[in-house]
Amino acid sequence: MVSQWGIKFAVHLITNHFGKIVAKVCETLLRQGPLTLELLIRFTELSKEHVKNSLLVLIQHNCVQAFICEGGDVDESRVKTQYLVLFDNILHRPRFPKFMEIVLQELDKHCEKVLEGLLRDGRLTLKQMIDRASQGASQENGKCFIWLTIVCREYCISSFFSSRICFKIMNPLKFVQLKNHAFSLSDSAVVADAVRENLCKLLMARYVERCPAAEVTIVEEEIITKKRGAKSDQNFKAPETTIQRVIEAAVPGDAIRFSLTADTGCNSDEETKPADINVAENNEKEQLILWRVNFEEFLRYLRDKLLIENVRARMDDGAATVVRAMLEATRNVDKRVKIENSVPLELDQLFTEVIKTENGLQMTMDRVKAYLVQLGCSSQISFAYTIDLKHIIHLARNEEVESIVLKRYGRDAYRMFRHLSKEKQFCPTDKIAESTLVEKKEAPKLLNRLLKDNYLHMEKLNVSVVGSNKQTQLLMWRVNQPLLWEYVLDEMYHAALNLSLRMAFEQEKDEEILNVPKDKITASEPLQKKYKRLQNVCLLLGSSLLKLDDALMLFHDF
Repeated sequence: MVSQWGIKFAVHLITNHFGKIVAKVCETLLRQGPLTLELLIRFTELSKEHVKNSLLVLIQHNCVQAFICEGGDVDESRVKTQYLVLFDNILHRPRFPKFMEIVLQELDKHCEKVLEGLLRDGRLTLKQMIDRASQGASQENGKCFIWLTIVCREYCISSFFSSRICFKIMNPLKFVQLKNHAFSLSDSAVVADAVRENLCKLLMARYVERCPAAEVTIVEEEIITKKRGAKSDQNFKAPETTIQRVIEAAVPGDAIRFSLTADTGCNSDEETKPADINVAENNEKEQLILWRVNFEEFLRYLRDKLLIENVRARMDDGAATVVRAMLEATRNVDKRVKIENSVPLELDQLFTEVIKTENGLQMTMDRVKAYLVQLGCSSQISFAYTIDLKHIIHLARNEEVESIVLKRYGRDAYRMFRHLSKEKQFCPTDKIAESTLVEKKEAPKLLNRLLKDNYLHMEKLNVSVVGSNKQTQLLMWRVNQPLLWEYVLDEMYHAALNLSLRMAFEQEKDEEILNVPKDKITASEPLQKKYKRLQNVCLLLGSSLLKLDDALMLFHDF
């Protein structure tokens, strides 16, 4: 269930990117849940054409998934196509610069260009990627390396010579003819091969995937309630939500999901052999396959980075190196973002990964074992170890909440909150004051402030006084972490919305300065001050949004 501020923040993002009409359709789906086209038209009070176009935009940008729910009801509305909004994918939109930076660091700038097109347009075929790259290459003209290399080869010149040098040693007319010749004959083939190669790199790294099915069918399951005992309670798992079932049904298997080829060589009945495949027909099919960005892989990368840095801050570089090696070795096996424990890994395999790193060259096997003990790793069968990732995430969340309490309520409130967070049980007021060295008069006031802002949970306990018939009332305090984390997450949505609105206000207020040429700004001192102020404000708000988004991922995605 998405909170109210979460819905408002998501609608704000969609409004900025696609306009008010699309945002109205999105808000209706967020508030009402999955709806058919007819119900969407009724709730939004928009024309059928507007609703259809809005759904197409949202589907193109991976914000809505269509599905059919069958079984359990004979009503016709149950077998009609319904549309489900993907709230998580909407939240990923401000993170596009982060994703591009990751690809630039892990791969190269050419892969970043391919990713940029997918992030901007949502879904693209290989043919559309090639057309986009070809347009970019032709626009660069003289800066394009492709025709310059061909010219250099024509005159046996090294490829690092600049175009100015080429002009000096050859006839300018022939230079232009060779340039046009290179574009007309070689450019399309070279660009196509380059785009295909870059797409293969992104698929190998799992940063790009095939688009899910346009429409999936799920069967409505009847939830049977049984009388459960203590043993069955331990094994009980909450039923999957509709969004989880739809996403799972829509995503293809890994063999197809990250494969560039249109055919795998044989079907399920093994009737088709690789020799029977028409290569030309297969290439045509490849050009029509739709691709999109795999957000899960980027979240896994950011999750691993957070885990490593948290361990480094709490322990040391050696422990962070062991955690990094464990996560790197099991990267292809680990398929989900929210997991409690890492994939089991044998000690020998872990040690091999550790010594591959710069910090791990000096480590011995005993040192790695010592770090595993400090991390609280449990040894499974055949000396395979796992790291409790859920515990590290919980520690990171507690640190984030504690920092909020420290800044908002002061050090005394911070010490009491930290004490209750570690105790994980109800504590009376006097005991909290004594344990944290806070004055007994101040402790109730601070605890009530934390209670008022939903940071603490309080229960009243009636206790009889020894030696008399009188009863006294004790106030018992504790930190309810799941409820507190939901409340903090909702506050973060609120803060992100306020920061985004403030940035939009500042840009709109000084819109005239943005349209003024730079030479006029440098010539006028008042314009320089206004421009510098706007630049500093946008930089401050933008950096605050980036930091806040890291905290949002910690509480929502990890």
